[in-house]
Amino acid sequence: MPPKPWMAAAALLCVLAAALWGRAAARLARAARRIKAETAASSSGREAHELARAAFDKDLHATLLYSVLAVALGIGAESKSVWYSVPFIAVAVPVAMTVRFAPRFLAEARTAEVRAMLERRAEEVLAQDQLAPRRWADRLAPESLPNFEGFELGRVYEPGSGMMAGDFYDVFSTTGGRIAVVIGDVAGHGIDPSITAFQVKYLLRTFIRQFRDPAQALEELNRALSIGSRPEDLVSVCVVVLDPSAGTLRHASAGHPATWLWQDSEIHALRATGPLLTLDPAGSFYSRERPLLVGDVILMYTDGLAEARSGGQIFGEDRIAAALRRDPGQDAAILCKDLLEAARDFAAGPLVDDVAILAVRRV
Repeated sequence: MPPKPWMAAAALLCVLAAALWGRAAARLARAARRIKAETAASSSGREAHELARAAFDKDLHATLLYSVLAVALGIGAESKSVWYSVPFIAVAVPVAMTVRFAPRFLAEARTAEVRAMLERRAEEVLAQDQLAPRRWADRLAPESLPNFEGFELGRVYEPGSGMMAGDFYDVFSTTGGRIAVVIGDVAGHGIDPSITAFQVKYLLRTFIRQFRDPAQALEELNRALSIGSRPEDLVSVCVVVLDPSAGTLRHASAGHPATWLWQDSEIHALRATGPLLTLDPAGSFYSRERPLLVGDVILMYTDGLAEARSGGQIFGEDRIAAALRRDPGQDAAILCKDLLEAARDFAAGPLVDDVAILAVRRV
């Protein structure tokens, strides 16, 4: 029998304690590896991985500590030196606590594992929540526009303080080689107006291709929205249809802010030709036609630009028209960016509403 049987027993208890902490560490190591593997292709999950890794390091430290003590006590059990009794006295209490509360320690390891996994899921959800509005806005107001021979296009979009966009624009070809240029705004903020904006954008594509007259397309759209949309989803839309072969432009507007046309060294306001959509299910709309000349510039925008505020003043239509009048020959993309910067400089604070600006020049 060893000279110090109590120390041999303590060594065995340290081995047991090391095994218990090692089991907890192994669980957390698996969790850390799983999180790292699942998030290797993305930037999310870092905090969850660090949480699991920190808990693993703590349990690994305890495992190594008890392993070293088990060796020391095992040697001490065979030694006749009184000094080897000191480690037994020092570790008796923590060893006893480890054995006594082993189920709780394992439960805490499981809790840490679950917490790390929940943390990763929360990071994924947060990343998706942050990414979704940007992707949705890109569908409503895409950064890239199609190229059309003989035309120069510019655009800019600035999200307001809301999470989801209600402004949209679109440029697409239609029958007879014509080009439809659309801009619109759904009242309100949040997911519901954004869904309505998405519906309006793609329904309008269908109706513009179906009817030659943009006013008739707006009437059909108004009837469709009045049946299926919420009454509070008021929508303003301006449609300009360019016909290069006939040398004309035809426009219709459902309560939208004035579109500015630079033509023959003068600026013209293309104003609303009908009410806001859904305001009157039986509302009537009409179109106006003008010549389309080389050098003409069409400037369209949503009300977030005109209504940028500085105290009691708003940026207003006159400043927008003046920007076009001041340098109508500049690049269409630069015109849009300069207008947005001018509104930002004018406003006392960040722009609250979404701002969409669209410019088209015939070259």
